[in-house]
Amino acid sequence: MKVSELMQERKVEPNYEGWVTNDDYVFAIDTSMGKGAATNDGDYVVVEMGIAGLDSQMNPVTQDKQYIRSGQNTMKTGTQRSFSVTGDRYAGDPAQDFCLSHKMKYGTGNNVVVNYIYFNILNGKGERGQVSVIVNSDGSGNAGESSAVDIEFKKIGSNPTEYTYEAEAAAQVASETTQKSTK
Repeated sequence: MKVSELMQERKVEPNYEGWVTNDDYVFAIDTSMGKGAATNDGDYVVVEMGIAGLDSQMNPVTQDKQYIRSGQNTMKTGTQRSFSVTGDRYAGDPAQDFCLSHKMKYGTGNNVVVNYIYFNILNGKGERGQVSVIVNSDGSGNAGESSAVDIEFKKIGSNPTEYTYEAEAAAQVASETTQKSTK
């Protein structure tokens, strides 16, 4: 499912205040891999089908130093943003099929780098960045059980930037998609 399809019937409240669940977050990736024009946010593929867990981690990097009079000090020197996705294998899901493709499972370096957006579905606030796709398991489990997947997405390059989902932009993408399909 594309972001534009997910958000089609939803109203984002920029000033939303209240409890938030893990289901209120959208993690979506650009599966175009540089084919053609730059992908619009509405075209990003939502990582959701069969996914039971999305663990977003900040993974701070620190350095400890011991000083003569002040003693030990810890300084934050960076942050390694990562997302861990676990769940059941669903063949035919665009996000899973892309991440579990031969190129992504066995690729290295920039061959496995994708753009992502991660935002709160209630207020539209989140981040945009790039991650390496790391497939830990492309199907495991016992007889009679669902085949499990385990995929990590780890920040590469610059730190993520602030992002705010805008419904108008996604609505325009959905409208353009509808117009193309009716031609």
